[in-house]
Amino acid sequence: MRAMPRLPKPKRRPKMRRSARTRNKSTEFAQAQLGQIPLVALRHAVVVGDVLNFRHAANVLGVTQSSVSARIKALEEALGIVLFERRHRGVRLTEAGRRFIAEVSAGIDHLDYAVRTAGAVSNGGEGRLAMGLHASIAFGFLADLRCRFRAAYPKVEQAIMEGRSSETIALVRDGKLDVAFVVGAVEAPDCHSRELWQEPLVIALPAEHPLASSPAITWADLAPETFLVRDSGSGPQVFDHVVHRIVERERSPRIYRFDVGRDTLMHMVAAGDGITLTSEATTHIRFPGVVFRSIADETKQARFSAVWSPHNRSPALGNMLDLAIQMSRPARSL
Repeated sequence: MRAMPRLPKPKRRPKMRRSARTRNKSTEFAQAQLGQIPLVALRHAVVVGDVLNFRHAANVLGVTQSSVSARIKALEEALGIVLFERRHRGVRLTEAGRRFIAEVSAGIDHLDYAVRTAGAVSNGGEGRLAMGLHASIAFGFLADLRCRFRAAYPKVEQAIMEGRSSETIALVRDGKLDVAFVVGAVEAPDCHSRELWQEPLVIALPAEHPLASSPAITWADLAPETFLVRDSGSGPQVFDHVVHRIVERERSPRIYRFDVGRDTLMHMVAAGDGITLTSEATTHIRFPGVVFRSIADETKQARFSAVWSPHNRSPALGNMLDLAIQMSRPARSL
């Protein structure tokens, strides 16, 4: 008898790993149920999971026991999972319930934190405030303003950028700075500005200058001197003011302009290259070889302004401007 030919074994179809299949079904189930579960039901479940008693949970939540029981039952039906084993004197978490409550509790904590943080930022209690300023106004009124603001709003980060007035105002326009504190009045039609404070004008002299020991210095004493003025910052305002005062004394002003920073200008004064006019805030800084003296017949003061964008709705900015306005005094123009 001829042997029957052996037929090839049918190829087995590859089986999906059980864990992956279970994971996919769980993900699809969770996505399908997510929109059907109210947050209040999750909060009720967390409280019941903490106290393991419907009546005690109702007292904590300030609702009726029947309301808590109904919420938990609806939640279990929506999930298709038994979270709690009902007992005569309370409830006990199932293993699935224990895992579920742990994850939900952590999620609710994160949600509560997000809500609190958003609320704090919306009222200006937290966040970041970016300020632009010129080096010569880093002391005095502005330093006091920043100190008081930090005391009132300790969770608001104060980010500081130092630069020329034109640069900081441009960054305000671009939304990269919240506010710029600059010298003098501001002509920026697309920005809001407000004069906040003024400071006395003082003269910076070399320590060995004959006027350094004078009991009272006047513009008549200063008229023959060589003045050093910066091109940037408050330089243009200083230049105009010095010219005006010297011409009033029927003298020809001798002024040299330099594209340098404040510190370099003060080093030039110390070296005997000339003298310069500045505001009282600069006197808070020690420059070796330089002394500051008041001008007896100077009647005007330096003005300082805040500049901000009308499109900026930062609550922290509003809080700082309110504080600055409260601190400000009526200013007289330079």
